[in-house]
Amino acid sequence: MLFQVTMDVRIPHNADRATIDVLKAEEKARCHELMERGTWRHIWRVVGQYRNVSIFDVPDNAALHEILMSLPLFPFMEINVTPLCRHPSSIRQNDH
Repeated sequence: MLFQVTMDVRIPHNADRATIDVLKAEEKARCHELMERGTWRHIWRVVGQYRNVSIFDVPDNAALHEILMSLPLFPFMEINVTPLCRHPSSIRQNDH
């Protein structure tokens, strides 16, 4: 199943910079791991905001929930999820 996931990151201004830097590095590594597996198919930065729009390809809602909760920056995120399905007018065969 495909899901569009919007993640707004809201790190408190008084958060420890060193801790946040470690979490950001861990987040990047986790993202790359999931992209290598084909689970996190796309990620785009939203200009001017600490937000991304991503596409995940997972078996079901529960799998997506587990993945999102595993993200190192999860405690600092507001997440919105939109389930997607293939549009009948699409000419692409790999956009299931």
